[in-house]
Amino acid sequence: MAACLVGAAACAGSRPAPAGPAPTAPLPTAGLAGQRVAIFPLTLVVTDEALPWRDAVGVRRAALDRADSLLVDVLRERAPEVTWVAPGQLRQAARRNAGAFADPDQMATALLRSPSFRQMPDPLWSQMRTLVAAVGDRYVMVPAALVFVPGTVNAGRAELTVVLADVRSGAIGWRTVANAEGAEPWDAFRRAVRALTPGLP
Repeated sequence: MAACLVGAAACAGSRPAPAGPAPTAPLPTAGLAGQRVAIFPLTLVVTDEALPWRDAVGVRRAALDRADSLLVDVLRERAPEVTWVAPGQLRQAARRNAGAFADPDQMATALLRSPSFRQMPDPLWSQMRTLVAAVGDRYVMVPAALVFVPGTVNAGRAELTVVLADVRSGAIGWRTVANAEGAEPWDAFRRAVRALTPGLP
């Protein structure tokens, strides 16, 4: 996995921004090849009030599940050299070991949306390390926040803050805000996730 932290633009505010966000940093798949990388579930999705997308995004639980599913599908299609462990597998492991493992949907992963974090804080770090030991290797992907904001060309833009972390050391080694515009939210989201693996159709 890439060792350096990639700076990311902060999510746009409630007013359309005159300039777009920073380009999406490519996912460092070469360093992850052959490993089992657990993808934690998204826990934070927000839609700017200026966008007429609330109905299309849907209620919170449905939106989170849809984002998780799309993220896993795109990564498995475009980065098959990595064995991606889906959020559902984390949930199953947590249910099988209730009391020993924390519920991944209740972990404070949204904290990692802040670029000030270079190290995972406790108790999040210890919770993730314990759960990942049952399903994966040492690296995890955390979609920390999904924000839908007004676009500059199309109706709106999806901004997905993503980090890769080493649960053994707690270090956050890579971070980006995957972003793309679209005519509707889930088209924008899919485009944003595809931007993590450039160079493919």
